[in-house]
Amino acid sequence: MFKIFPGFHLLDAYHKQRHEKKNHPNRLLKKMILASLVAFVTLLLWNAPADFYGIHNLTVVQQRVIAIFVYATLMWILEVVPSWATSVSIIGLLLLFTSDSAFVPFQSGEVGQLLDYKGVMATFADPVIMLFIGGFILAIAASKTGLDAQLARVLLKPFGTKSENVLLGFILITGIFSMFVSNTATAAMMLTFLTPVFKQLPPEGKGRLALTLSIPVAANLGGMGTPIGTPPNAIALKYLNDPAGLNMNLGFGEWMSFMLPLVIFLLLLSWFILRTMFPFTQKKIEIEIEGEMKKGFKTNVVIITFIITVLLWIFDKVTGLNSYTVALIPFVVFSLTGVIGKDDLDEINWSVIWMVAGGFALGYALNKSGLADNAVESIPFDSFSPVLILIISGIVCYALSNFISNSATAALLMPILATVCYGMGDKLAPIGGTPTVLIGVAIAASSAMVLPISTPPNALAFSTNLVKQNDMAKVGLLVGILSMVVGYGMLYLLGEMHLI
Repeated sequence: MFKIFPGFHLLDAYHKQRHEKKNHPNRLLKKMILASLVAFVTLLLWNAPADFYGIHNLTVVQQRVIAIFVYATLMWILEVVPSWATSVSIIGLLLLFTSDSAFVPFQSGEVGQLLDYKGVMATFADPVIMLFIGGFILAIAASKTGLDAQLARVLLKPFGTKSENVLLGFILITGIFSMFVSNTATAAMMLTFLTPVFKQLPPEGKGRLALTLSIPVAANLGGMGTPIGTPPNAIALKYLNDPAGLNMNLGFGEWMSFMLPLVIFLLLLSWFILRTMFPFTQKKIEIEIEGEMKKGFKTNVVIITFIITVLLWIFDKVTGLNSYTVALIPFVVFSLTGVIGKDDLDEINWSVIWMVAGGFALGYALNKSGLADNAVESIPFDSFSPVLILIISGIVCYALSNFISNSATAALLMPILATVCYGMGDKLAPIGGTPTVLIGVAIAASSAMVLPISTPPNALAFSTNLVKQNDMAKVGLLVGILSMVVGYGMLYLLGEMHLI
């Protein structure tokens, strides 16, 4: 997917640098040590006495699920292997040792409820996965036809030539693109569009810094706006809508109805922060964006399909088509009309899809093994402080997401919090209910942008050598904390008004 965007050279440099670091001899030794530590802890938990966990009626299968969950947590946090590789191994371990297709010795005896192997495998075809694929396909088609560059050109034009307004334009357009296109691809594309702008700015001024930082900030915040904007959103939506769990039937349009105003407010807030911290010395800038939109049948198909898909997503409650079904429409249309071919499928970010699927497999194992129910019965969740749950979940998610993939963080926290929320029931009413907790975690994940390693957009901006780490940290910390405060406040008010 990354190759087709105008900023692909930034992505190639970014991935090359990460590859070189990962293959350094000292790093390889460190990884071997960490892998041994993970294996030791996992085996220890796998073979520990059942009483050690303090969960009533804990079965052998449930204990194995706990061990695999801890294994996943350590592997994701320590980054022993890429996040997607950990996810693949999760699915493999669940199939080999906890399913009804496991090795015979692991099925024998009183081991408890085995997982349905078809159910474990089906996590890769979860409806949310289809939502991601639909979003990737739209992005690929928009890039192939030049629609993305044309949209950027048209949308930036109304902002004129005043430097501060140009900054606002880049922030808003990046945020809008990030709602429907991968944050990484959006950042790469928009950073490329800055090149002709920089030619007009004095090297010693702070305007270049403001514009460069605006891209990752807006890409991270914009992703909150739709369920497909960033993986944590889709993961939260899955657990909120799970028929066997919370079953809240929250739609794509409903998500946008309260998250879009939040995103716009945060984008405007970040504009104020950036222009205040890094004022322009040159007051006017001419915007020139290269790249022409191709004319013809395929481009028309992409434009019409894009509009129809977005409208169907927004009005899903009216049409009766859920967002997952709608996501397949562009895939079907573009395949039949030749807009995309088999080579384009290689551009889909399969690593993200595998990453998310592994998290879903963990959630499936927690529920279908009966571990979630046992935990609800054994742990007095209803005695927990709702405010404490809210604060801790947000802080933990924010802290982890600054150092590891926000998808991995969400995949770890969402199943646990869904179980906690289910067990607390009406006790969460004082803070606005379950959505405040789960959607709050999605907001916290997108708000984590302090370090170059926090998000790919941050890393891309840092790779331009125009941004110092301390400047990124100052902006990221300020915008991130304000984002969480405003986001959680909005969710609380909406919950109190019974609007979600």
